[in-house]
Amino acid sequence: MAIRNFVQRHPQITAWIVLAIGMVIILVLSAREVGFTIGQWVALIVTTILLAGACVWIIGWGEDEETEASDTGKAEKFEAIAETDVGEIEETAVTDNVHPK
Repeated sequence: MAIRNFVQRHPQITAWIVLAIGMVIILVLSAREVGFTIGQWVALIVTTILLAGACVWIIGWGEDEETEASDTGKAEKFEAIAETDVGEIEETAVTDNVHPK
């Protein structure tokens, strides 16, 4: 239950953790026979974890823009509705064969 709450409260951190784990596993499996020293492994793993964080951060940019765009679109629709005269709505309803209640 605590993990579920953490995931819901921090989706980007969760994505970072999951992506980093996957990327480190792929790194270790693909480079295990190269002969890196311990220092090189540490540097590669740290860099991979930071790269995963950068990827999640960049992907998050698109989500912010989509949210702002949908919020702006909703606000514009509400403003248009608020500015519309009730008579215009009734005329449109009659011309579209829709009868107002």
